[in-house]
Formats: sequence, structure tokens, C-alpha cells
Amino acid sequence: MIRPSTKWSVADYHCMITAGLLVDRQVELLDGDIVDMAPELPIHRATYRRGAKYLEALLGDRAVVFTAAPITLPSNGEPQPDIAIVLPPESRYDDRHPGPEDIYWLIEVSNSTLAFDLQEKARLYARDGIAEYWVVDVPNHQLWIHRQPEASSYHEVLPLISGQVVPLAFPDLEVRIEQLLPGR
Repeated sequence: MIRPSTKWSVADYHCMITAGLLVDRQVELLDGDIVDMAPELPIHRATYRRGAKYLEALLGDRAVVFTAAPITLPSNGEPQPDIAIVLPPESRYDDRHPGPEDIYWLIEVSNSTLAFDLQEKARLYARDGIAEYWVVDVPNHQLWIHRQPEASSYHEVLPLISGQVVPLAFPDLEVRIEQLLPGR
């Protein structure tokens, strides 16, 4: 027998956070479900921190680069992508998290959660209109580029191991893939 679960809204989730119900819990809200986040290995943290520093230097004041910070999705979601590249200025997020209209692109660094990031998170992000989503595949040393969201999938999914990629939001910018992969 399948039992229904309670779906939570972003407002419910924020009330739980404010009330201290989720203190010391590594969770995120995905599709109305409060989900435990995978523990972080040092290579995961090191990879997204190096990637964020590289992107901050590359983008300058053209974008804000958040790390391990929530975004708010209209489908009752508040995931915490490893890197979110969003519209400036940073002060616009003093009272709210970035939403799809603010997001240039998202990056997840994936070590132990590759299937989840390439399937479930990609589905959620596509459904909520995130134009571009990248997954740093740590075990396989490659970058997965997801573009052209429609319904619950991306029509363009490219695995890349080297070279440059041009973000959709910045056609004059070349991001060196090797700078985002671990051990670079």
C-alpha cells in the first residue's frame, strides 16, 4: 500500500526554519518534499569553491555567484545548488532567494549523487524554466551541459571533458571546462 505524504509549500518550509525545526539538519525542499542532502566530501567542497572563485573572476560585476545557497522555485522547491550565477546586484536578495527570473545558470558538483543530479534535479530545473544547468561529474571528470528546457526535460544535454563552453546568458564569455573539474 502506498501512503500519501504531506507536501510542503515554500512558506511552510520557511516557517519550519524560523521556528528552529530544521536546525542542524542538512535538507532542501524539492517538489514539496523536505529531502536530506548528501554529506559532502572534501573533493566536492573544494571543486565548487574553486569553480565559484574562477567564475567570480571571469564574470566580475556582471553577475553574482552564490555557493551552496538556496534558490526558490515555483514548484514548491528550495534546492541549494552548489553554484548559482544570478542577476546583480547582490542586495536584491536581502529579503528573498533568487528565483528562475534571476538565474543565469546553475551548477551542481556531483560526486555521490550523479544519477539524482542528472535526472531528478534536471527534471525539476527544466520544469521551472532554468535556462541552463551544468553538472560537474567528479568521478568521470566531465561537465554535463543542459539547455533548452521544455516541460520536465532539457532538449540539449552535452557531456564535455575539455575545451570551452559559452554560457547562454553571456555569449561573449568562454568558460574553460578544465577550470571547473576537480584537481585543476
